Amino acid sequence: MGIRAAKSIPVRSDWGTSSELAFQTSELLCFSKLKPGGQVVRSVFCSKTPYRVAGSNFFATLAKYDTLSTPPIKEQPMDLIRKIPKVDKLLAEPACQSLLADHPRPVVLAVVRQVLDELRKSAVAGTLEESDLIPATVGARVEQSLAAGEAFNLRRVVNGTGVVIHTNLGRSSLAPRLREHLSDIAFGYSTLEYNLETGERGTRYAHVEKLICQLTGAEAALVVNNNAAAVLLVLSAIANGQEVIVSRGELVEIGGAFRIPEVMKQGGALLREVGTTNRTHLHDYRTAISEQTAMLLKVHCSNFAVVGFTAEVTVAELAALGKEHGIPVVADIGSGNLVDWSGVPGMTEPKVQDYLAAGIDLVTFSGDKLLGGPQAGIIAGSATVVNRLKKHQLLRALRVDKLTLAALEGTLRLYRDERLALAEIPTLRLLRLSAKELKKSGQRIVRQLRKKLPATLEIELLPGISQVGGGALPLAELPTWLLAIRSGEFSARELEEGLRKQPVPVIGRISRGDFILDLRTINDSDWEDVITGFRAVTG
Repeated sequence: MGIRAAKSIPVRSDWGTSSELAFQTSELLCFSKLKPGGQVVRSVFCSKTPYRVAGSNFFATLAKYDTLSTPPIKEQPMDLIRKIPKVDKLLAEPACQSLLADHPRPVVLAVVRQVLDELRKSAVAGTLEESDLIPATVGARVEQSLAAGEAFNLRRVVNGTGVVIHTNLGRSSLAPRLREHLSDIAFGYSTLEYNLETGERGTRYAHVEKLICQLTGAEAALVVNNNAAAVLLVLSAIANGQEVIVSRGELVEIGGAFRIPEVMKQGGALLREVGTTNRTHLHDYRTAISEQTAMLLKVHCSNFAVVGFTAEVTVAELAALGKEHGIPVVADIGSGNLVDWSGVPGMTEPKVQDYLAAGIDLVTFSGDKLLGGPQAGIIAGSATVVNRLKKHQLLRALRVDKLTLAALEGTLRLYRDERLALAEIPTLRLLRLSAKELKKSGQRIVRQLRKKLPATLEIELLPGISQVGGGALPLAELPTWLLAIRSGEFSARELEEGLRKQPVPVIGRISRGDFILDLRTINDSDWEDVITGFRAVTG
């Protein structure tokens, strides 16, 4: 057999002249460059053990091969590395010039160097293609990297999880009508600690104290940066170095492994446990009271439930016992509910007002859970006790800023008319949506999505269950409707990951092989971002 090379043919147009040949068999691949007289000046054999041959015996070496082809010969790493554009050349590209007009030069330069370094690593790893090195392509890559790096870490997402008070996604959304007021406070000066009546220094807590008292029936109120801080302040001011009596069934752990016993320890209080995990009686508290007792603490188990053979002391009973012994009674009620949920199945959360009406001295609760406001810890109750807290040195370390106060004041103002609060505070509105309402809107949304999304996506409307979230009402199940989205080209995991990495991330979940979006937590204004995300992921 001889080599069938009656004429020279170009292997690849970018290799140059027709005197460059490639021979391939199942055993061996050879790329050869010839001089006009036929002498071999370079030959590269590619097999499991590559080697080089040069000289006039080249054709004799290949005499047993008779296949001539044009294989996709991959360049060596060093050849590709030499072709990577230099920094100055890349900066001169139109894409980079445009970036330099809008961004500081050091920022653009750092991204350019980062991209070039990534290209070098890809070349060494064997994953780089020559087409990746076209200056315009590299410039576009720089542009994309800069855009990703300049994006805010804290940004808006579409919550398709069905968890209304989603701790990882920012908990409660604020009422839209507060947007303009918050903008005014954020971008200008304000009356944070200035009394307009007297023209003298005021107190930041006055902006919300009166509202809290009006809504809850408290004598006085105070706001700190979250509910754990509220409990810490109360313990430090009232029970430092003394005992606090708590039922064993109420020694809760909240998110992030923060526990009531540890918070008490930080506050300088001595924990005195009474009762058992599932049953605690009034006489357990009574027999534990001593001269060292500074407080009776009741913790609402908002993030778990004990069912079955159980017993607990009521708020009214504990309040009466405290008054009998002259010991303040404090209730950490967690979520901070101000409205009646009796019309919603599974929503049995007591109101702040009920605790204070039962005689509790102080209540502490969150502003960003069922209240539907910003992150804050609210303390309300006896003026005598609250005034002690206002004078405590720890308060300055726990105080809230102007934006929190502005958002909290705006949210509390809506509660003066409960109907207005239910209609405009997103958390309250979403929790009250019925399955019937969600199904109706879901049918409309499916029709719209089928028109705007690729035909390769299959969209099905299914019944499901939403959750309250935020450590509130763990047993509540909210009937909802879900969008189950399938693709013949992409797995549910690929859809989930792709949507999560969009400029406006769309956060859903995977169930039984489908990508799921819960209609309860997606606003009407979110759907354009959902559509944009799906188009970007599916092409």
